[in-house]
Formats: sequence, structure tokens, C-alpha cells
Amino acid sequence: MMEKYQLTPVEHELMEIIWKLGQGTVRDVIACLHPTRHLAYTSVSTILRILQQKNILKAVKAGKQHIYQPLLSKETYAAHSVKNMVKQVFAGDSVNLVAYLVNKNDLSLDDIQAIQTLLESKKKELGK
Repeated sequence: MMEKYQLTPVEHELMEIIWKLGQGTVRDVIACLHPTRHLAYTSVSTILRILQQKNILKAVKAGKQHIYQPLLSKETYAAHSVKNMVKQVFAGDSVNLVAYLVNKNDLSLDDIQAIQTLLESKKKELGK
């Protein structure tokens, strides 16, 4: 996939807000920031314009404001990010990623059952 899906931490933070809202102005995004997160109006505006230049957002003019709408879905970004991580961190082997997640996380019996259910469903989907 293309480099355009690379987001900085602050770009990702603002995209999470836009994905949640569906669309929003700079003020809408600021209103959704965590109360301890202080970003200036101009900073948020600049970051949203950068995301627009990356073709991750589009801006629709509404009076004196712009309403930002996602061009990149969260699902597409997640798929790209996970594929990229598997490629870079786990040498392209998804089994190594799953093994890492299972072995390095405190999973409850409910978590393990949910994972088994997902795997059984996938087996049926593949006809095995």
C-alpha cells in the first residue's frame, strides 16, 4: 500500500475524532479533544489541512469555515497499519503476530474463548 496512509501520532489523534464524528470543523475537533489535551486552533487547523493535502480528508467550505470529512476509512487505515506492522515487525508472518499477542498479553478465559470462536468461524468460512 501507499505511504499516504502513514499518520503521525497527532494526525491519528485528530483522525480518530473525525472518524467518530463522521465530519467536523476545527472547533468540533477541538471540542472533542481530551480535557488535558491543549492544542491551539491554528495547530488543529494546520494538521487538518495537512491531512487534506495527504488526501485523507476533504474539506467542504461552509461560510467562513471548512467541514472536514474523511476520505480514508478507519477500517482501511487499520488494515493498512496491521499489514504494515506484520511485514515490518513479524517478517510478514501473521502467525507470529497472533502468537505474540496471545503470549504477551494477560488473556482471560473469556478472551481465549472469543479467540477460539473467531478461529472456528474462520475455519468454517474457509471450508475446513
